[in-house]
Amino acid sequence: MSTIINEPDFSALEKTIGYRFQNRDYVSTALTHSSYSNEQRSKGFTVQCNERLEFLGDSVLSIIVSDYLYATYPDLPEGDLSRIRSCTVCEKALDGFAHQIGLGDYLLLGHGESMNNGRNRPSILADAFEALIAAIYLDGGIEKARAFVLPFAISDIGCVMKSGRTKDYKTLLQQIIQQEQGEVLEYILVREYGPAHARHFDIEARLNSNVIGHGSGSTKREAEQNAAKEALSLFGAE
Repeated sequence: MSTIINEPDFSALEKTIGYRFQNRDYVSTALTHSSYSNEQRSKGFTVQCNERLEFLGDSVLSIIVSDYLYATYPDLPEGDLSRIRSCTVCEKALDGFAHQIGLGDYLLLGHGESMNNGRNRPSILADAFEALIAAIYLDGGIEKARAFVLPFAISDIGCVMKSGRTKDYKTLLQQIIQQEQGEVLEYILVREYGPAHARHFDIEARLNSNVIGHGSGSTKREAEQNAAKEALSLFGAE
């Protein structure tokens, strides 16, 4: 069993999320980053980190969101359902969910990670949110996990639907371009900047070496989609 040194009081978090753990080892482990676990191990204490719970939570989150999308949008094709799900379970979305419940305040981090603003690092918060889902699932079952996840997911899905991020602009653009023989469509990275944990990308869509669209995003895929979207407007096809 894990031995947590100076374990935080999780009662405020439980009140925020509307769930009280029967087995507090689950929530303790869910919020224990590997940096803390390694630091305590060097002192002779055995503390399990949240990586295994993160693995499980990722799958639980996926099935809950997939089940909701399948039941709620019976007319959407598989491709659109997949794109909506990927937007809802991505690191950016999970980081936002974690911030909504102040999850960073409860994380157990090693000294170095804590000093380097680890409580606000998107990857750490996203992983901890997935681990928290798994903790609720193990402690209370799938329906308790569903009750926790769906308010976040439904709100985010609504935003995704309104934003048009379900559209695969690259595929739409490619379908237009390939109507003409010999046309060459490329996506060229022209700028990459920002810290390692929050990179940003600027990409140009080029047709036969001519720029037809610009796009920016926190991932290359997002930037390419935005570049294709701008290019589609040039063709009057968005």
